[in-house]
Amino acid sequence: MLKGFKDFVTGGNLIEVAVGLIMALALFGLVQALIADLITPIIAAVVGEPDFGALSFTINGSEFFYGDFINALITFVSVAAAVYFFVVVPYQRYKEARGIGPGTKPCPECTTDIPEGARRCPHCTAQLDAAAAV
Repeated sequence: MLKGFKDFVTGGNLIEVAVGLIMALALFGLVQALIADLITPIIAAVVGEPDFGALSFTINGSEFFYGDFINALITFVSVAAAVYFFVVVPYQRYKEARGIGPGTKPCPECTTDIPEGARRCPHCTAQLDAAAAV
């Protein structure tokens, strides 16, 4: 029973997830600082409001802090843009350069992804028949 727990805790997937989470939290702190220290002041210089968090309005005695929402929205859009341009786009280019993508199939010999129209596997050099190439 303890061996199973030890295998679970020291298993590769759990360690990879933990490292990914730690890196995500560090990136989140970095993006928060970028938003608070650079982007918000630039927007505030254009709009004229130095702190969006203080923006609010009142209806029948209830105060609505829409400035916090604006800050959260700026953070979300900035994180989404950073992830897209610095992770997704380079990874898509990497996959295209390697021939991995929607138009791929597994090689019948080595099971790596190869382009659908390939007649020979670039990894194991297996000759593919015409029916397998289509």
